[in-house]
Amino acid sequence: MCREQQLTLQQSFARALGWLLLASMIIASTTSYADIVVDKVYKPNILPFERDVEWRLVSRKTDTGNELFHRVGYGHAFTEGFMVEVFLSAERDELENVSLAEYEVEARWMLGEQGQYWADTAFIFEIEKSHKIDHFKTSIGLINEKQFGRTHLATNLIVKYVFGQAIDSVLESEFRMQYRYRLRPAFQPALELYTDKDFFGIGPGFMGVKKFSPQQQLKWELAFIKGFNGDSKDHTLRAGLQWSF
Repeated sequence: MCREQQLTLQQSFARALGWLLLASMIIASTTSYADIVVDKVYKPNILPFERDVEWRLVSRKTDTGNELFHRVGYGHAFTEGFMVEVFLSAERDELENVSLAEYEVEARWMLGEQGQYWADTAFIFEIEKSHKIDHFKTSIGLINEKQFGRTHLATNLIVKYVFGQAIDSVLESEFRMQYRYRLRPAFQPALELYTDKDFFGIGPGFMGVKKFSPQQQLKWELAFIKGFNGDSKDHTLRAGLQWSF
């Protein structure tokens, strides 16, 4: 199969998958939805044969308490444009103890090369399992990023299906957005937005990258999100470090 035919096949599959994702989101908007957890806004770009080690932190304060969530993972791009990551997640309970909470496998597939299309696009696929009980979550998402001069707009459309022991199976959807200004590589201010059926949050974010070689770089992210859900207090702090090599 020639390269032109491969690109045409990829584009046709991507359009079909995109329509399926949008249709699923419409269906999900009519179902009950679990509380959102503010998390990373994914970018589509994947370096050839990239490997990375990642740590994330989410701390959310509401009128009912303080939730603390850690995630560590390792990823490897087995081919150009296709990456698989595995994560272990931990959370703090009511007794202030931090324990293992979930296992996760995540795969991202980028369409074409960076700058090849009007916007860089990738699909994300995830499956999570609770450590203590048989609760599962599968996800499919559409990741886009478009550059406008020194600014970048990244969007994530994600549909999740939750099922398992002693819970009702539900279809969930969410939207994440990050609009950042590339002031300099090491410091890039941003505005982030997270929304679903029951949550709307917005706030400032900051990120940066320090390159040590074309393949080795350290990324950092920090954001403070204010939730507007009728509660007097709903503040989320998220942070992350990622070493790519």
